Amino acid sequence: MYEIKKLNPISDLIYTNLDKANYTVSDSAADPVGILVRSAAMHEYEINPSLVAVARAGAGVNNIPLPKMTDAGVVVFNTPGANANAVKELVICALLLSCRDVMGGVAFAGSLKGKEDAAKQVESGKKAFIGPEIFGKTLGVVGLGAIGALVTKAALALGMKVVGYDPFFTQEKAKSISEELTFTTDLDEIFKASDFITLHVPFNDATRGMVNASSIAKMKDGVRIVNCARGELVDNDAILAALESGKVKKYVTDFPMPAVIGVSDKIITIPHLGASTPEAEDNCAVMASAELKDFIENGNIKNSVNCPALSVQNKGAVRVTVLTKAADAESQVKAALGIATVASAKRGDVTYVIADLDKAPAQSAIDALSANALRVRVL
Repeated sequence: MYEIKKLNPISDLIYTNLDKANYTVSDSAADPVGILVRSAAMHEYEINPSLVAVARAGAGVNNIPLPKMTDAGVVVFNTPGANANAVKELVICALLLSCRDVMGGVAFAGSLKGKEDAAKQVESGKKAFIGPEIFGKTLGVVGLGAIGALVTKAALALGMKVVGYDPFFTQEKAKSISEELTFTTDLDEIFKASDFITLHVPFNDATRGMVNASSIAKMKDGVRIVNCARGELVDNDAILAALESGKVKKYVTDFPMPAVIGVSDKIITIPHLGASTPEAEDNCAVMASAELKDFIENGNIKNSVNCPALSVQNKGAVRVTVLTKAADAESQVKAALGIATVASAKRGDVTYVIADLDKAPAQSAIDALSANALRVRVL
């Protein structure tokens, strides 16, 4: 029986993969082999020796200490694309909210409750909430992954022009999203050409504060910026100054950080609703639990953010997996197990090796491998 620990509430659809005959899932598991997590901070989490995998039901993994997990031999998974449609829909909503002051208009209409001349006041007051259409405008999409691709298609369907940037894309790959997408390898072109800019990149040292005083200076006057990716992608001091000067017309963020809450009517703060749909939560739960199951039972790795991807059909009675930083990982595994063929993959300085055997290896062989590895498992 495998113990799985939940650090957050998660959809019961996990049980489509983690069958109750073989898995016990709870928020109180003392010695879990796997962890399911959404937003819970794990930086101070004490890693138990039996833990082999963490599955994040979502895309971002800033709440998980990846180097610490890697050094402990723990594979960390995420669920790319599982919540993409939910985020896409919120981005389209944000684009519209950044134009017409719908929220202000709704509040105004609500303030007229009980007034006999409400209809007259509506007609005379509605001009305060006027705003432009998105049709025909240019949207800059920064990041063309699962979410960025869906946003691109939706914006094009609404009559927008779209310019896309992604450092990992080629012109050919961009055209697979849409022939109407204008692709650029120069981020400055996004800044110069766009009436609206939406961010869809992960948060790391390279992207921290990518929207800053320098990049904003390159943008069109009156640009509207949507951030449903990560709050730290935007320099808050720079965005506040740009809103004050009028350089940026509106900023819509799904990350209500203290610096931007309630400081300007030109900022719309959404309470991190990007993936908050039942469909997205179900999709993430199913994908995360499937990744855990395949790794725990078969040693296969797919959608890991800290370890190499490697999935191999089992060809033996026993499978040995080795996660290591050893430079000669393959030769070490072959020598220890006395076999000629293994499957392996490398990511950075981490190598993952899968070896299928006809019978269980000697304990001395496993001990020899374990001496130089992050994690050795016999399945």
